[in-house]
Amino acid sequence: MKKLIIASNNAQKRQEIANILAVLGIEIVPADATAFVHVVEDADTFAGNARKKAEAFAHANNLPALADDSGLCVDALNGAPGIYSARFAGETATDTDNNAKLLKLLHGKDNRSAHFVCALHLAYPDNAAPLSCEGQVKGEILEQVVGDSGFGYDPLFFCPELGKAFASSSPEEKASVSHRGRALRALVKKLDKAL
Repeated sequence: MKKLIIASNNAQKRQEIANILAVLGIEIVPADATAFVHVVEDADTFAGNARKKAEAFAHANNLPALADDSGLCVDALNGAPGIYSARFAGETATDTDNNAKLLKLLHGKDNRSAHFVCALHLAYPDNAAPLSCEGQVKGEILEQVVGDSGFGYDPLFFCPELGKAFASSSPEEKASVSHRGRALRALVKKLDKAL
């Protein structure tokens, strides 16, 4: 496998994935050279959504496609926002909207423990054996946004392993412990064996 499509329309997520996969020497097809595919993320698991996206992009572009579905699971909210993380405050919600809703729902709650989940799925256009991996990182939700790095819930997610919020970390620091970094490193190991 010499070329790979990242099945995501999120530029920041694509960049994170491309940076970690660079060690394999696989060429990442630029977003503007990729056939746009709208995938309805209606599966009831992160893994199910990742599989749907990867298969759709692989077939539309006739190239291997790697999809990620990830989100934040907050204990005090029974695992919400979960698979609805990107649209927690509505279909057109911004990161700021989602963070504001999360802070409002957690107001006054003592239990602020949470974890990020990332499910990856690599699909091939010829339906060859796909690869799947998952990664998690545990942390806590802060009482206010901090930092100016990252995206999504990074300004609210305090990572004990780093001793700071994801949004206060460098991309390299975040990747070293993040859910996406862990899932991608597991995928790299599987790909190394497969290649």
